[in-house]
Amino acid sequence: MKQIRATVRIRGVVQGVSFRYYTRQEALRHQLTGWVRNLPNGEVEALFEGRESQIRQVLDWCRQGPPAAQVSEVDVDWEEFRGEFAGFDIRR
Repeated sequence: MKQIRATVRIRGVVQGVSFRYYTRQEALRHQLTGWVRNLPNGEVEALFEGRESQIRQVLDWCRQGPPAAQVSEVDVDWEEFRGEFAGFDIRR
């Protein structure tokens, strides 16, 4: 399966509900690298790198999020794999 990169923006009630923490857990469970962060406008943004099938599984999870989240929209921009990350971080 080919390696790919996805930048994701998640909208809804996604801050203050541990979305970043759980996103990191899901990314690590699927052996993805990249980062996740809160944006000033209330959205969460994430960048995933790894196998396309694994990213798609994490994207499915992002459409639901953790129990307290209320996801209204998930936008995905697909890009070429760059391999620039060693792990998956929560950014501030």
